[in-house]
Amino acid sequence: MRGPSAAKTRQLLRLIHSASPAARCRAATSRPSSSSSSPEEDATGSSMLRHLTSKIKATGPISVAEYMREALTNPVMGYYVKKNMVGTDGDFITSPEISQIFGELLGVWVVSEWMAAGRPKQLQLVELGPGKGSLASDILRVFAQLQPVLSSASVSLHLVEVSPLLSRLQAQTLVGSGSGEVERDDEPVYRHGRTPAGLPVSWYRRLEDVPPGFSIFLGHEFFDALPIHKFQRTERGWREVMVDVDVEKPGHLRFVVAPSPTLASTTLVQRDESREHVEVCAEGGVIIQQLARRVAEHGGAALIADYGHDGTKTDTFRGFKGHRLHDVLASPGCADLTADVDFAYVRRVAGRDVACLGPVTQRSFLKNMGIDARMQVLLRNCNDESTRQQLIGSYEALTDGAKMGDRFLFFGLLHPSRLAVPKTPTGLKLDKKKSPAQLPVAGFTELRFS
Repeated sequence: MRGPSAAKTRQLLRLIHSASPAARCRAATSRPSSSSSSPEEDATGSSMLRHLTSKIKATGPISVAEYMREALTNPVMGYYVKKNMVGTDGDFITSPEISQIFGELLGVWVVSEWMAAGRPKQLQLVELGPGKGSLASDILRVFAQLQPVLSSASVSLHLVEVSPLLSRLQAQTLVGSGSGEVERDDEPVYRHGRTPAGLPVSWYRRLEDVPPGFSIFLGHEFFDALPIHKFQRTERGWREVMVDVDVEKPGHLRFVVAPSPTLASTTLVQRDESREHVEVCAEGGVIIQQLARRVAEHGGAALIADYGHDGTKTDTFRGFKGHRLHDVLASPGCADLTADVDFAYVRRVAGRDVACLGPVTQRSFLKNMGIDARMQVLLRNCNDESTRQQLIGSYEALTDGAKMGDRFLFFGLLHPSRLAVPKTPTGLKLDKKKSPAQLPVAGFTELRFS
């Protein structure tokens, strides 16, 4: 499963740089938001608060993970279930919404890894939490431009999405009016359709429902929204941070520290943990293990891009509303809740059956993928000053260290054979001086254009 040389990947990039249309510059800056809430948001926040308060009074303080799960994915009042939160009119903006260049380069990465696996007859592109479908749309456009390369493969798109509202927006972006919903809840596919080019698209609520086969998995700003457990070191050992009703402020919630160990605090905190405060995303760990198992058994790769750190940060739990920081315990169900991904934890739970690369910063990944060469082509062919400034602004938003460039990290899971050194007459020769991150893998290794 060794694949294309760095030269082959450079050829793919050159084709995209030269052949694709000028990049659309989506909104590059956040729209200032009003601090006031709509009547609908006020009603949702009050209903969710009453629901959580009743639950806490009946069973006692709940974990932060349970609080996040209710606030974000409650089937009636959950933030992701009822609200279109992505874009300038929402509560946050993502890289694919800023410029199509981001999706173009990830599309080249997908094709490069498919070639690295020996061009198997099947290519399933699986995106976790696809937002409005912008990233998938940009990648499919790259697939269309590279159709001569992909002609030997059966290509399909698989989207894992829990929000009915977002799945409808994704369908509008990707298949237009040609999607259909499956009426039975017990069916693994709850929506399906075909793109204008005839590529099949399927929607699932769970990763395990996606059919087996060679797959490239993408998780862009997916893992940061999964529920986390929070733990605090005390004189009596590790204790879990819980959410309780604030008895001194009626109608408000507060954080408390559990007086005794919980099942989570005794199983999720590492014995050698040196930090005073730790966040663990057990649900994310399960999904990482599923990805690792599928890559190891069926081939493929997984690329994760998210806010994150390499096992160094402590308290990263925060809320966003109207592109501004928001109190995580205020108006539950009306704001996005997020926590940085601990990539040291991701690496640990992935196990030894896959090769882990990264994390590297978004700036490094995009530059390694040739974003500078792409920008040079676009600016050279652009005669409109306003469009030029938009291009420059989108490039800075994606790569500037003070913006998204250093705040987002990229992490890869690959089949171990992907990093094998070619066989020599004397057998398999491994260069022990090179770590996996130094071997030629697009995005994680610089590809020089000469």
